[in-house]
Amino acid sequence: MIRKMLSFPLAEGILDELSKPQVLAIGQFDGLHHGHASVIQTAVNLSREQGIQSAVLTFHPHPKEVMRKGDYQGYLTPLKEKEAILEEMDVDVMYVLEFNESLSNLSPEQFVNQFLIKLGVQTAVVGFDFRFGHKGAGDENSLRELGAPSMNVITVPPLRLDGEKISSSFIRKALHEGDINEVTRMLGRPYSFTGIVMDGEKRGRTIGFPTANVEPSENYVVPLKGVYAVWVTHDNRRHPGVMNIGVKPTFHDNRTKPSFEVHLLDFSGDLYGEELKVELIHFLRTEQKFSSIDALIAQIKQDSVTASQLLTGDSQN
Repeated sequence: MIRKMLSFPLAEGILDELSKPQVLAIGQFDGLHHGHASVIQTAVNLSREQGIQSAVLTFHPHPKEVMRKGDYQGYLTPLKEKEAILEEMDVDVMYVLEFNESLSNLSPEQFVNQFLIKLGVQTAVVGFDFRFGHKGAGDENSLRELGAPSMNVITVPPLRLDGEKISSSFIRKALHEGDINEVTRMLGRPYSFTGIVMDGEKRGRTIGFPTANVEPSENYVVPLKGVYAVWVTHDNRRHPGVMNIGVKPTFHDNRTKPSFEVHLLDFSGDLYGEELKVELIHFLRTEQKFSSIDALIAQIKQDSVTASQLLTGDSQN
Protein backbone atom coordinates (compact mmCIF):
# COMPACT_ATOMS: atom_id res chain seq x y z
CA MET A 1 0.00 0.00 0.00
CA ILE A 2 1.17 3.52 -0.80
CA ARG A 3 0.76 6.31 1.77
CA LYS A 4 0.48 9.90 0.55
CA MET A 5 0.73 12.75 3.07
CA LEU A 6 -1.17 15.85 1.92
CA SER A 7 -1.82 19.26 3.39
CA PHE A 8 -3.99 22.23 2.44
CA PRO A 9 -3.31 24.34 0.52
CA LEU A 10 -2.12 21.53 -1.75
CA ALA A 11 1.26 21.82 -3.43
CA GLU A 12 1.04 22.82 -7.08
CA GLY A 13 0.64 19.85 -9.38
CA ILE A 14 0.12 17.27 -6.61
CA LEU A 15 -3.42 16.39 -7.72
CA ASP A 16 -2.30 16.05 -11.34
CA GLU A 17 0.30 13.57 -10.12
CA LEU A 18 -2.23 11.56 -8.07
CA SER A 19 -5.26 11.87 -10.33
CA LYS A 20 -6.54 8.58 -11.69
CA PRO A 21 -9.83 6.65 -11.69
CA GLN A 22 -10.39 5.36 -8.16
CA VAL A 23 -12.91 4.35 -5.55
CA LEU A 24 -12.34 6.39 -2.40
CA ALA A 25 -13.56 5.65 1.15
CA ILE A 26 -13.65 8.89 3.16
CA GLY A 27 -13.66 9.23 6.93
CA GLN A 28 -11.70 9.74 10.11
CA PHE A 29 -11.84 5.98 10.78
CA ASP A 30 -10.40 6.21 14.30
CA GLY A 31 -10.64 2.70 15.67
CA LEU A 32 -11.15 1.03 12.31
CA HIS A 33 -13.95 -0.94 13.95
CA HIS A 34 -16.40 -3.25 12.20
CA GLY A 35 -18.48 -0.29 11.03
CA HIS A 36 -15.49 1.46 9.48
CA ALA A 37 -14.32 -1.81 7.96
CA SER A 38 -17.68 -2.21 6.19
CA VAL A 39 -17.21 1.21 4.52
CA ILE A 40 -13.64 0.47 3.46
CA GLN A 41 -14.37 -3.08 2.31
CA THR A 42 -17.22 -1.75 0.17
CA ALA A 43 -14.75 0.57 -1.56
CA VAL A 44 -12.15 -2.16 -2.03
CA ASN A 45 -14.68 -4.63 -3.46
CA LEU A 46 -16.12 -2.04 -5.83
CA SER A 47 -12.66 -1.04 -7.06
CA ARG A 48 -11.82 -4.66 -7.82
CA GLU A 49 -15.07 -5.10 -9.75
CA GLN A 50 -14.29 -2.00 -11.83
CA GLY A 51 -10.58 -2.72 -12.23
CA ILE A 52 -9.50 0.63 -10.76
CA GLN A 53 -7.55 1.81 -7.70
CA SER A 54 -8.94 1.53 -4.17
CA ALA A 55 -8.09 4.35 -1.78
CA VAL A 56 -8.87 5.64 1.70
CA LEU A 57 -8.85 9.31 2.68
CA THR A 58 -8.36 9.98 6.38
CA PHE A 59 -7.43 13.04 8.40
CA HIS A 60 -4.60 13.65 10.84
CA PRO A 61 -4.46 14.98 13.50
CA HIS A 62 -7.98 14.19 14.66
CA PRO A 63 -10.20 17.24 13.97
CA LYS A 64 -11.38 17.29 17.60
CA GLU A 65 -7.76 17.42 18.74
CA VAL A 66 -7.04 20.40 16.50
CA MET A 67 -10.24 22.29 17.25
CA ARG A 68 -9.99 21.48 20.98
CA LYS A 69 -13.66 20.80 21.39
CA GLY A 70 -15.98 17.86 21.71
CA ASP A 71 -15.23 14.67 23.59
CA TYR A 72 -11.78 13.94 22.13
CA GLN A 73 -9.72 11.91 24.62
CA GLY A 74 -7.03 10.31 22.51
CA TYR A 75 -6.73 7.88 19.63
CA LEU A 76 -8.13 4.38 19.43
CA THR A 77 -5.97 3.69 16.37
CA PRO A 78 -3.06 6.07 15.74
CA LEU A 79 -1.90 6.65 12.19
CA LYS A 80 0.83 3.98 12.11
CA GLU A 81 -1.56 1.28 13.29
CA LYS A 82 -4.29 2.50 10.97
CA GLU A 83 -1.91 2.16 8.05
CA ALA A 84 -1.02 -1.43 9.00
CA ILE A 85 -4.68 -2.45 9.24
CA LEU A 86 -5.58 -0.82 5.92
CA GLU A 87 -2.73 -2.67 4.26
CA GLU A 88 -4.15 -5.95 5.57
CA MET A 89 -7.48 -4.94 4.03
CA ASP A 90 -5.84 -4.72 0.58
CA VAL A 91 -6.24 -0.95 0.17
CA ASP A 92 -4.03 0.38 -2.63
CA VAL A 93 -3.50 3.97 -1.47
CA MET A 94 -3.93 5.77 1.84
CA TYR A 95 -4.27 9.55 1.61
CA VAL A 96 -3.55 11.31 4.90
CA LEU A 97 -4.84 14.86 4.72
CA GLU A 98 -3.45 17.12 7.42
CA PHE A 99 -6.29 18.64 9.36
CA ASN A 100 -5.39 22.30 9.84
CA GLU A 101 -7.12 25.66 9.91
CA SER A 102 -7.04 26.03 6.13
CA LEU A 103 -8.76 22.68 5.66
CA SER A 104 -11.32 23.36 8.39
CA ASN A 105 -12.42 26.52 6.56
CA LEU A 106 -13.05 24.80 3.22
CA SER A 107 -16.68 24.83 2.14
CA PRO A 108 -18.26 21.55 0.99
CA GLU A 109 -18.18 22.87 -2.59
CA GLN A 110 -14.45 23.65 -2.38
CA PHE A 111 -13.62 20.25 -0.88
CA VAL A 112 -15.45 18.40 -3.65
CA ASN A 113 -14.36 20.58 -6.58
CA GLN A 114 -10.81 21.35 -5.53
CA PHE A 115 -9.95 17.93 -4.17
CA LEU A 116 -12.22 14.97 -4.93
CA ILE A 117 -13.06 15.80 -8.55
CA LYS A 118 -9.47 16.73 -9.39
CA LEU A 119 -8.27 13.53 -7.72
CA GLY A 120 -10.24 11.52 -10.27
CA VAL A 121 -12.63 9.92 -7.79
CA GLN A 122 -15.24 7.91 -9.68
CA THR A 123 -17.03 6.67 -6.57
CA ALA A 124 -16.88 8.02 -3.02
CA VAL A 125 -17.91 5.62 -0.26
CA VAL A 126 -18.94 7.11 3.08
CA GLY A 127 -20.69 6.15 6.28
CA PHE A 128 -24.29 7.08 7.03
CA ASP A 129 -23.23 9.89 9.40
CA PHE A 130 -20.53 11.41 7.19
CA ARG A 131 -20.05 15.18 7.50
CA PHE A 132 -17.54 17.41 5.74
CA GLY A 133 -16.70 21.01 4.99
CA HIS A 134 -16.66 24.07 7.24
CA LYS A 135 -18.54 23.36 10.48
CA GLY A 136 -19.71 20.03 9.05
CA ALA A 137 -22.05 21.77 6.61
CA GLY A 138 -21.86 18.93 4.07
CA ASP A 139 -23.41 15.47 4.33
CA GLU A 140 -23.90 12.45 2.07
CA ASN A 141 -26.67 14.18 0.10
CA SER A 142 -24.68 17.34 -0.60
CA LEU A 143 -21.66 15.18 -1.50
CA ARG A 144 -23.83 13.37 -4.05
CA GLU A 145 -25.21 16.63 -5.48
CA LEU A 146 -21.84 18.36 -5.67
CA GLY A 147 -20.10 15.36 -7.22
CA ALA A 148 -22.66 14.74 -9.98
CA PRO A 149 -22.39 13.76 -12.73
CA SER A 150 -18.72 12.71 -12.65
CA MET A 151 -18.64 11.20 -9.16
CA ASN A 152 -20.97 8.57 -7.77
CA VAL A 153 -21.61 8.31 -4.01
CA ILE A 154 -22.38 5.17 -2.02
CA THR A 155 -23.56 5.42 1.59
CA VAL A 156 -22.95 2.44 3.85
CA PRO A 157 -25.65 1.99 6.54
CA PRO A 158 -24.78 1.67 10.25
CA LEU A 159 -23.58 -1.69 11.47
CA ARG A 160 -25.09 -3.05 14.68
CA LEU A 161 -24.13 -5.75 17.13
CA ASP A 162 -26.98 -7.04 19.29
CA GLY A 163 -28.95 -3.94 18.40
CA GLU A 164 -26.17 -1.51 19.42
CA LYS A 165 -24.76 0.78 16.74
CA ILE A 166 -21.00 0.36 16.46
CA SER A 167 -19.21 3.68 16.93
CA SER A 168 -15.88 5.02 18.11
CA SER A 169 -17.60 6.96 20.91
CA PHE A 170 -19.27 3.77 22.16
CA ILE A 171 -15.89 1.97 22.14
CA ARG A 172 -14.30 4.83 24.09
CA LYS A 173 -17.11 4.62 26.65
CA ALA A 174 -16.63 0.85 26.99
CA LEU A 175 -12.88 1.34 27.52
CA HIS A 176 -13.53 3.90 30.25
CA GLU A 177 -15.83 1.37 31.93
CA GLY A 178 -13.40 -1.53 31.60
CA ASP A 179 -15.76 -3.47 29.34
CA ILE A 180 -12.98 -5.11 27.34
CA ASN A 181 -15.15 -7.88 25.92
CA GLU A 182 -17.45 -5.29 24.34
CA VAL A 183 -14.46 -3.33 23.01
CA THR A 184 -13.05 -6.45 21.37
CA ARG A 185 -16.40 -7.34 19.82
CA MET A 186 -16.85 -3.92 18.27
CA LEU A 187 -13.27 -3.48 17.09
CA GLY A 188 -13.08 -7.00 15.75
CA ARG A 189 -9.71 -7.38 17.48
CA PRO A 190 -8.25 -6.64 20.94
CA TYR A 191 -7.64 -3.01 21.84
CA SER A 192 -3.88 -2.50 21.88
CA PHE A 193 -1.17 0.08 22.29
CA THR A 194 2.54 0.16 21.59
CA GLY A 195 5.21 1.84 23.65
CA ILE A 196 8.79 1.86 24.81
CA VAL A 197 9.89 0.34 28.12
CA MET A 198 11.19 3.18 30.26
CA ASP A 199 13.11 3.29 33.52
CA GLY A 200 10.58 3.00 36.35
CA GLU A 201 10.60 2.78 40.13
CA LYS A 202 11.92 -0.81 40.00
CA ARG A 203 9.66 -1.65 42.92
CA GLY A 204 8.21 -4.72 41.22
CA ARG A 205 11.47 -6.65 41.20
CA THR A 206 11.88 -6.12 44.95
CA ILE A 207 8.57 -7.92 45.62
CA GLY A 208 9.12 -10.73 43.14
CA PHE A 209 7.12 -9.36 40.20
CA PRO A 210 9.39 -7.38 37.85
CA THR A 211 7.38 -5.11 35.57
CA ALA A 212 8.04 -3.27 32.35
CA ASN A 213 7.06 0.39 32.66
CA VAL A 214 5.63 1.05 29.18
CA GLU A 215 5.39 4.62 27.92
CA PRO A 216 2.73 4.68 25.14
CA SER A 217 4.14 5.95 21.86
CA GLU A 218 0.97 7.88 20.97
CA ASN A 219 -1.85 9.73 22.68
CA TYR A 220 -4.06 6.65 23.12
CA VAL A 221 -7.42 6.47 24.83
CA VAL A 222 -6.61 5.40 28.40
CA PRO A 223 -8.84 2.57 29.66
CA LEU A 224 -10.30 2.30 33.16
CA LYS A 225 -7.65 2.15 35.86
CA GLY A 226 -7.18 -1.43 36.93
CA VAL A 227 -5.60 -4.79 36.22
CA TYR A 228 -5.83 -6.58 32.88
CA ALA A 229 -4.83 -9.92 31.39
CA VAL A 230 -2.81 -9.04 28.29
CA TRP A 231 -0.81 -10.47 25.44
CA VAL A 232 2.53 -8.71 24.94
CA THR A 233 4.41 -8.85 21.66
CA HIS A 234 8.17 -8.34 21.83
CA ASP A 235 10.60 -9.11 19.04
CA ASN A 236 7.81 -10.90 17.10
CA ARG A 237 7.00 -13.22 20.03
CA ARG A 238 3.78 -13.08 22.09
CA HIS A 239 3.93 -13.47 25.86
CA PRO A 240 1.06 -13.76 28.35
CA GLY A 241 1.06 -11.02 30.94
CA VAL A 242 -0.78 -9.04 33.57
CA MET A 243 -0.87 -5.23 33.40
CA ASN A 244 -1.79 -2.52 35.87
CA ILE A 245 -2.99 0.83 34.56
CA GLY A 246 -3.08 3.37 37.33
CA VAL A 247 -1.42 5.55 39.89
CA LYS A 248 -0.29 2.84 42.37
CA PRO A 249 -2.23 4.18 45.37
CA THR A 250 -0.52 1.75 47.76
CA PHE A 251 2.68 3.76 47.26
CA HIS A 252 1.45 7.18 46.11
CA ASP A 253 -1.22 9.53 47.45
CA ASN A 254 -1.24 12.42 45.00
CA ARG A 255 -0.29 10.96 41.63
CA THR A 256 -2.75 11.66 38.79
CA LYS A 257 -0.98 10.52 35.60
CA PRO A 258 -1.49 6.77 35.16
CA SER A 259 1.40 4.42 34.42
CA PHE A 260 1.26 1.23 32.36
CA GLU A 261 3.16 -1.56 34.10
CA VAL A 262 3.29 -5.03 32.59
CA HIS A 263 4.49 -8.24 34.21
CA LEU A 264 5.30 -10.91 31.62
CA LEU A 265 4.42 -14.36 32.92
CA ASP A 266 6.93 -16.35 30.86
CA PHE A 267 9.85 -13.97 30.38
CA SER A 268 12.98 -12.99 32.24
CA GLY A 269 15.47 -10.48 30.96
CA ASP A 270 16.10 -6.81 30.31
CA LEU A 271 13.44 -4.97 28.29
CA TYR A 272 14.60 -1.39 28.86
CA GLY A 273 14.43 0.62 25.65
CA GLU A 274 12.50 -2.12 23.83
CA GLU A 275 9.20 -1.61 22.04
CA LEU A 276 6.23 -3.67 23.22
CA LYS A 277 2.76 -4.11 21.79
CA VAL A 278 0.20 -4.74 24.52
CA GLU A 279 -3.23 -6.24 23.71
CA LEU A 280 -5.93 -5.96 26.37
CA ILE A 281 -7.80 -9.28 26.60
CA HIS A 282 -9.63 -9.38 29.96
CA PHE A 283 -10.37 -6.86 32.70
CA LEU A 284 -9.59 -8.45 36.07
CA ARG A 285 -10.32 -5.80 38.70
CA THR A 286 -10.18 -2.09 39.48
CA GLU A 287 -7.06 -0.57 40.98
CA GLN A 288 -7.09 -0.47 44.76
CA LYS A 289 -5.01 0.66 47.70
CA PHE A 290 -3.71 -2.18 49.87
CA SER A 291 -3.15 -2.04 53.62
CA SER A 292 0.27 -3.71 53.38
CA ILE A 293 2.92 -4.85 50.92
CA ASP A 294 2.10 -8.48 51.81
CA ALA A 295 -1.54 -7.95 50.86
CA LEU A 296 -0.43 -6.42 47.55
CA ILE A 297 1.90 -9.36 46.83
CA ALA A 298 -0.87 -11.86 47.56
CA GLN A 299 -3.22 -10.07 45.18
CA ILE A 300 -0.60 -9.86 42.40
CA LYS A 301 -0.04 -13.61 42.73
CA GLN A 302 -3.76 -14.19 42.36
CA ASP A 303 -3.97 -11.79 39.41
CA SER A 304 -1.12 -13.64 37.69
CA VAL A 305 -2.79 -17.01 38.17
CA THR A 306 -6.13 -15.67 36.90
CA ALA A 307 -4.51 -14.02 33.87
CA SER A 308 -2.58 -17.18 33.01
CA GLN A 309 -5.73 -19.32 33.19
CA LEU A 310 -7.77 -16.92 31.07
CA LEU A 311 -5.10 -16.43 28.43
CA THR A 312 -4.26 -20.12 28.21
CA GLY A 313 -7.94 -20.87 27.76
CA ASP A 314 -8.21 -18.25 25.01
CA SER A 315 -5.19 -19.62 23.15
CA GLN A 316 -6.74 -23.10 23.11
CA ASN A 317 -10.11 -21.95 21.77
